[in-house]
Amino acid sequence: MTMNRDSWVFLFGLIGNIISFMVFLSPIPTFYQIYKKKTSEGYQSLPYVVALLSAMLWIYYALVKKDSALLLITINTFGIVVESSYLAFFLFYSSKKARLSTIKLLLLLNVFGYGAMLLATLYLSKGAKRLAIIGWICLVFNITVFAAPLFIMKKVITTRSVEYMPFTLSFFLTINAVMWFFYGLFQRDYYIALPNTLGFLFGIVQMVLYLMYRNATPVVKENPMKVQELNGHIVDVEKVHDGARGGAIGKV
Repeated sequence: MTMNRDSWVFLFGLIGNIISFMVFLSPIPTFYQIYKKKTSEGYQSLPYVVALLSAMLWIYYALVKKDSALLLITINTFGIVVESSYLAFFLFYSSKKARLSTIKLLLLLNVFGYGAMLLATLYLSKGAKRLAIIGWICLVFNITVFAAPLFIMKKVITTRSVEYMPFTLSFFLTINAVMWFFYGLFQRDYYIALPNTLGFLFGIVQMVLYLMYRNATPVVKENPMKVQELNGHIVDVEKVHDGARGGAIGKV
């Protein structure tokens, strides 16, 4: 039986939902470590704030688009619930300084930033123009998120270590990008398809680097490193000590 375009859209969107579901759950080991240590010190909240904002943007895009947007709504609704849970967990175990920093970040990006975009697009545009503006915002934002692995790839090359770039995660992120690329392509929705082209290319490069450096002798670094996920994309985090307590800054 020949599949029509709508059938292909549903198939790729469904597989994309399943893989994205697993990617959203990939930070669970990080939060298990936080739970065991009873502190979030050494980790940062930025990846989860950005992931939450990304899900909020795509939900808004899907609601404005309406047509064939159900699979975008389902996975990003799940993403909002999961990322909000991560942030609540992070805030519960964070120091006063980290908690205040996270709240400021949420207010800046997810409340005022998102709110300003929402009001501007609702009152200053309508119809196809509104959808195009939101689509471009989502596209540009997703490209910046997909660019995050550039820094960890540089880290792999300079340290000759794949410790911070697990092959399994890179593989699933690549497959995920492929699914959403074809979902967007068959829908003729290039706001979805184009960023995932970049995601696919970066995923391939990450896997090639892993194969190149998996047996290499690592270059020892003085500063301890931690790794977090940015909606599944690995983010390099260097721990910086500040007096008696430690803060953390991320290079993204």
